[in-house]
Formats: sequence, C-alpha cells, structure tokens
Amino acid sequence: MFSTVRRIAVFATMIAAVCCGMPHAHADGHTTTVDITFTRGDGTTTTGTVHAPVAATGRPGVVLVHGSGDGRGDHYDQVADALARAGIVALRYDKRTEGYTPAHRDYSLLADDALAGLAALRNRPEVDPARVGLWGLSEGGWVAPLAASRSTDAAFLITIGANSAAPAAQQAWANETRFGAAGVRGSMVDVLARNGIRQLVGAGQFAQADYDPIPVLEQITQPVLAIWGDQDRLTPPGDSLRDFRAAFDRAGKRNYTLVTLAGAQHGGQPTTDGFDKLPGLAPGYGELMGEWVNGLPDSAATPRVDPPAVQGHSVRSLEPVARWESAAANLVLLGAIVLAFGGYAVTGAVRAWRLPGRAPARMLVSAAVLGIIGAVVQLGYILTTRATSFGPLVFGRTLPWLALQLVAGCAVIALVLVVVRGRRTLAGATSGARIRWAVMVCGGAGFALWAIYWGLLLP
Repeated sequence: MFSTVRRIAVFATMIAAVCCGMPHAHADGHTTTVDITFTRGDGTTTTGTVHAPVAATGRPGVVLVHGSGDGRGDHYDQVADALARAGIVALRYDKRTEGYTPAHRDYSLLADDALAGLAALRNRPEVDPARVGLWGLSEGGWVAPLAASRSTDAAFLITIGANSAAPAAQQAWANETRFGAAGVRGSMVDVLARNGIRQLVGAGQFAQADYDPIPVLEQITQPVLAIWGDQDRLTPPGDSLRDFRAAFDRAGKRNYTLVTLAGAQHGGQPTTDGFDKLPGLAPGYGELMGEWVNGLPDSAATPRVDPPAVQGHSVRSLEPVARWESAAANLVLLGAIVLAFGGYAVTGAVRAWRLPGRAPARMLVSAAVLGIIGAVVQLGYILTTRATSFGPLVFGRTLPWLALQLVAGCAVIALVLVVVRGRRTLAGATSGARIRWAVMVCGGAGFALWAIYWGLLLP
C-alpha cells in the first residue's frame, strides 16, 4: 500500500513539474539543456534555457542577446547548440516584450536584462564565472556592446550582423538594398524608401532612431569578435566592419577580431542571395566562435581584420525632417486637398455653381484621389514588409508604382487644362462658380506639391 501511494506521489510530482513550468533538463548525448528562472534589474523575472556540454564544469559561457522582434525564433537554439557542442555553455533567455514596439524600445533596459542573464549564468555550476561573455545578433549588436561597456563581469563580446550606423539610417539602407537587388530604380528608391523612414522618425514612431553605437564601441575593453555575413542585406557589412575597426583603433584597442563570413546572410545562416535563409548555420560560423572563445586570451591577442564585404552602396545618414515636410505638415496638406476636392464635389449640387466643360476637372479630382490612396498603400507595404520580389518591372519601375506615376501625371495634365481654360470657363460664371473653380485649382496644386515630395512626379 505504501509503495503504491509513493508511486502515485512521484507520478503526480512529474505531472506538476510539466504543468507548472518547473525547471527540467534534457540531454541528447552531446549537449544538455536546463530551464532556469532569474530576476532582472527592475525586479521582474524571466525564464531561459541553458545549453551546455554533457557533464560540463568550469567551461566558458555566453549569454545570447536578441535581435529585433520577440526573440522566439529557433535560430537562437541553433546558435546555443553549436556553442554547447564547442564546449561553451550558452544561455538563451526570454526577451522583454512589455512596452517593446516599433515606436518604443529601450536599449539601456535591454542591456540591463542581458547583464542580469550574465549574472545568472555566472552562478551556474557548469561555467567558469571569469569566462562568461555576451553574444548579440542584429539589434543585439547595439544592446550587447552597451551591456559590455557597463560591466567588468563580461569577459568578452561577440556580435553577428552588428551595425555601426544609426537604426534609421540602417533601415533606409536595407530598403534601398532590397529595391536595388530587385532591379528597382528611380524615385521609388530615391525618395519613397527614404522619406518613409524620415517621416516615421520625425513623428516619433521609430524607436531609438538616432542611437549612435560608436561611442559605446570606443569604451569596450573586453576582447571582441565581430562577424558579418558577406551577403548581409539588412546591415551594411562592409561599412560596419570598417567603422568598428576605426572606433577600436581610435580607442587604442588591440584585442579584436573582425570577420567577414563567406556565404552567410545577416544572422549567420547560409544563403543563396542574402535574402533567403537556408537551414542551419553557415559553414565555419559555429567553429569560429568556439575556437575564438576557447582560445582566449591568445585568440584576441592582436587585431585580425578580414577584407570588408562588398556592398552595392554605402549607408547614408538621414536628414532630419524639416518643419515644412513634417508629418503634421503632410497631414495638413492632405487634409486641405481632401477638403478642396470634397468641397468641389459637394457644391456641384448647386446648379448655379456648375461649370461648363467639366471633364478635365473630374479627371483631376479622380486621378488625385486615386494617386493619394495608392501611394499611401504602397508606402505602408514598403515599411511593413521585407519583400524582395516586386513583379515585372518597366524602366526599373514596378507596375503599381508606374501606374501611380501615370495617374499623377494625368492629374497634373488635367490641372493644366483646367487653368488654361479658366478664362473661357469662368466667362459669365457666378461668384459661387468662380470660388468653386479656385478651390479645385488649389486642391490640384496641393496634390502636385504632395506628389513631387513623394516621388510620384519624379523620374
């Protein structure tokens, strides 16, 4: 009877461990994983998974710092497993997502979270606390260096796909790169891709847009391994490598290794063109990190710098949005256009205010409204997707963009006709008809200015 009760109790405890999220371990013969919970700097808790070689003790350790997004991709598990197989204990923890949006994120707070993970890993029996460092991917390439610059406990720093430019400039470069790779040319690239980012920044909807990573890099004393895929299409790999080297050299730093990884995309995965991601990690990526970490301090005794990756163009800083082109100014102009055309349409119900030869006016109103709606939809698509295929191109223009440019051109032609015929149209017209004509012309002129700014009337 007692034996039966004991078995039931053990079984119930196992069920409770699964259902309640109690830490558990898993091993595959080479590596083992253990779930842990630790406290962050603000007193909140988060969970993580420690990946370690089987029966590890006194090993180097590394905390994985996330790229943008919620940090839930299985890519982090692949990296952690590669490190564990190289004899390095890796902690992947759950990213803070409370208050984390495109319009708001706090690199300083995320850096504090990384340091909390560092403290938790240094207390694990599998690691040597004096040999625990940080690894950062993409956005983590801003966060992890910031954490390292604040800590004497971080033994080293690894980055993959890190950026030396401000986030907004990097995003504009990425937009231009994917358009260029698809063969898109002209105003869709030159104006729309950059102005969209500038407007988000000016409206306060692009988090940490002007964050400057260079002063942080100049403060880092730990050994640094910075890696860029030679096919990176999200971060300018050549510019970033050169800027990292320049920052370290200005600071008199000597313990750094800057690597260009062949056949790899932004996150260190194999790729055919820099945009797709093939399974696993790029050849040599895991081995490079393992040998470098296990070989410290000798592996970073002197600077090693690979040739920078070739880029189609260099990253360019973004000009701040002037008052005349601010989001508020754009909205006011759009509102004035809508009111002008809406007023023209509504007042057409008054017979005495109607104008002869209304075809050009109708073309102007219809084309302008269609152009505005289409451009807003196109801009939203560009800013919210990472599409790299845009369908057939004509003279380097996508068919939707070319159609919008034709529509905008028709609106301007109609406006010219309305103005040229104005004297004849207004001959003998009532004052109400004259006001209605003037309001329509003002709306058309406003649309022309708006279309020039957003590239609809540019080549």
